[in-house]
Order: sequence, then C-alpha cells, then structure tokens
Amino acid sequence: MNKAAIPLAIFIGLVVLFAFMLGQMNDGEYNPRDIPTEFIGKPAPSFDLPSLFDGQANVTSAAQAGKPWLLNVWGTWCAECWKEHDYLLTLHRRNIPIIGLNWRDEAAEAKKFLAQKGNPFKAVGFDPNSNAVIDWGVYGAPETFLIDANGMIRVKHKGALNEQVWQEKFASFFAG
Repeated sequence: MNKAAIPLAIFIGLVVLFAFMLGQMNDGEYNPRDIPTEFIGKPAPSFDLPSLFDGQANVTSAAQAGKPWLLNVWGTWCAECWKEHDYLLTLHRRNIPIIGLNWRDEAAEAKKFLAQKGNPFKAVGFDPNSNAVIDWGVYGAPETFLIDANGMIRVKHKGALNEQVWQEKFASFFAG
C-alpha cells in the first residue's frame, strides 16, 4: 500500500463507522443518552448532605427507606434542568417522592429558582463540591435515579424527564 492510500483508507473507515452509527440511531438501537451504569440492581449509595433550605438539617438517603423514590440531580446552571422542571412539578402533584440533589450551584441561586418556578422536591440536599454525586456516578445534569423500597437502584435516566420517559422507564414502579 502506498503512502497516499493510508489516509484514504482511514477516511473511508471513518465514513463507514459514522454511517453505521447513524443507522443504529435511526433504528433506535443506539441512543447516546442511554448511558450504561454499573449501579442498576445494586444498593444505592448513601448520602448525608446539608439541606438547601435549613443549614441545621440534613437530607439523607436513609430517610427514604421502605418506599420507591426518585433522586434528581440538578443545578440552576443546567439548561436541561430548566426544561424538565415543569414535569417534575407534575410528578410532585402525582405524589411521587422526589429528593433533589442540587449540584455545583450557589445556594442563593437554587433557592431563588425554586421560589420562582415551584419546588417539586420533598427535600433538597446541597452538594456544591460534588461530595455525593461522585458516589452515584453522576457526570452531568439532570440525572434521575429510581431507588426501590429495598434501597436498590432500578433506573438511571440522563437528560430531562418527560411523560414518555416516565411511562417507559419509571411509571411501573409507582403503579398500584
């Protein structure tokens, strides 16, 4: 193979790979938002964080034991979090227990956001330095985890929640 053919072969290989990935995405076989996690089916990491609203109180994962609940990681700096907020309020009206984990944020900004847009959370843990999110494998927001009554992670969703995602991934855990 001559030297001029090597870049051409690499280019053709990349085009084929790109075309394959596009085909997979169009067929629904590959979704870049579906992020594999080793946490599914494993005990949820525990956390004990200061409450966003009460510096004397803490928000803990242990307080949710015995019932299914959602952990929603969010921040005011996150555009997708703004996008999903109205849907979180809808879930709140359906009595779905949601614990918020406010991540890498300013407390005043987070409080202002919730005061203006409504608070869908049972409690909000404040994690400005990523102390808890590291244990949960979070690397972006929003991310939502479903923890079952036995404290096991059953679902992780990266991106904004909406009715379609709720029905496909979460609703069956809260039926009945």
